[in-house]
Amino acid sequence: MFSIEEISDMLDEAAAQLPSEVFDKLNGGVSLLPNTVQNNNDPDGGLYTLGEYRYDQMGRYIYIYYGSICAVYPYITADHMRQRLKDLLAHELTHHLESLAGERDLEIQDAIEMDKYLRDKGLR
Repeated sequence: MFSIEEISDMLDEAAAQLPSEVFDKLNGGVSLLPNTVQNNNDPDGGLYTLGEYRYDQMGRYIYIYYGSICAVYPYITADHMRQRLKDLLAHELTHHLESLAGERDLEIQDAIEMDKYLRDKGLR
């Protein structure tokens, strides 16, 4: 398992590899929080939220949840963790860019995948 400082460094590395333009108007930036966030749709408690994009009266920001990452990836290699964080950041930034463009394609795709997951588990 990685410390929150190690994950923070890896997340910073991932962000540094992206064009600065993708962070335009993300006034709240990207925050790594210690929280473990379980999805309320899964009564078994096995579904975690790794990150989320938010847009509200406070602005636009991305939360990445360290506790959730540790719960989902307890025995991952450093290289694999770097890739997971890069993918996670890209996913949340796609939500940001789509929001700026007035689109919701990824949000809709996420909802479809969640519905399929719940149906496959017999929860819908």
